[in-house]
Amino acid sequence: MDLFEYQGKQYFARFGIPTSLGGVASSVEEALRVAGEVGYPAVVKAQVKVGGRGKAGGVKIVSDADELREQADAILGMDIKGHVVELLWVEHASSIAEEYYASFTLDRAAKLHLCMVSSKGGVEIEQVAEEDPDSIARLHVDPVDGLRLEDAVDVVSRAGLDRGVASEAADFLLKLYRCYVEGDAELVEVNPLILTGDGHLHALDAKVTLDDSAAFRHPEWEALDAGRSTDHREAMARERNLNYVGLSGATGIIANGAGLAMSTVDLVSQVGGSAANFLDVGGGADADVMVAALEVINSDEQVRSILVNIFGGIVRCDEVARGILEAMRRVELRCPITIRLDGTNAVEARGILADHLSEKLMAEPTMLGAARRAVEVAGASA
Repeated sequence: MDLFEYQGKQYFARFGIPTSLGGVASSVEEALRVAGEVGYPAVVKAQVKVGGRGKAGGVKIVSDADELREQADAILGMDIKGHVVELLWVEHASSIAEEYYASFTLDRAAKLHLCMVSSKGGVEIEQVAEEDPDSIARLHVDPVDGLRLEDAVDVVSRAGLDRGVASEAADFLLKLYRCYVEGDAELVEVNPLILTGDGHLHALDAKVTLDDSAAFRHPEWEALDAGRSTDHREAMARERNLNYVGLSGATGIIANGAGLAMSTVDLVSQVGGSAANFLDVGGGADADVMVAALEVINSDEQVRSILVNIFGGIVRCDEVARGILEAMRRVELRCPITIRLDGTNAVEARGILADHLSEKLMAEPTMLGAARRAVEVAGASA
């Protein structure tokens, strides 16, 4: 479960992590009230679960009520990468001397928690890793031992943070780690973690992903989940019990299994395309499941082609093929479908599809070929 920035900051506050004084607003009038309470200059931030808000015009500094009214009105209803802004976070503008980066997540390959700290905050960590990888200090944390103070001090030193706040930064990491572990999070990220003009640290932003599997321990998460997404595609997918994550590309993806779905997303990117979503139909790909999946993808106006990638293990490819044909009869699709079926009864499945192939329904024997065909179709219809 991804949290909005304002929810992430509220989550941080439970663990003593300092954040900016602010409040959430769903209207211009509420934004004016919050700004009046926190004081000007203020910052108005779009609340969407996607990066790039600033570049899209979703973050603005305002000096008075007139400016706030103008900017809040412009940001509310804005579409940022397919996410419509329905909420704002309004906070007192901070005096910023330095911008850092700090996060905790799970390194699955190492089977350890991973802490990353950098003196180069304020930009995407992927960009920092590409342009200056040595500026990111990494620390693996054994979940049995936890984060020790001496290790926190060491990673802060290696990251090159201002020596004057080394002790405070180490204490900040200890609190962030506690939030990550005790809060049952998959990711806690602060970018930027700012050093203020008066020499203190606090989280200017908050990115938090909670582990859905731990929900039984947190009945309070129900309130967070109530407003978890303004993305209509994700809401539709949840109603249909589909494992779906909305992205911003042009090729809609359906696959069975999270690993295959992620590989398909990556492959589409490698051949020059962009995925519109991650959609895992799991072990079942019968007509009802395929109808549900196609309805969700068909509702995304950015989608210009659909790629169905199924590997038959327990599920039989011939049953999948019949399910896809039935789904196409029940859903009026806007975009062509490219299908790759392999595994159990794949030959029979290709025979079933053979008489139905057309410009609307194409089949490829390999993942690479299917990805290339789907990306070509998306580009041709752009």
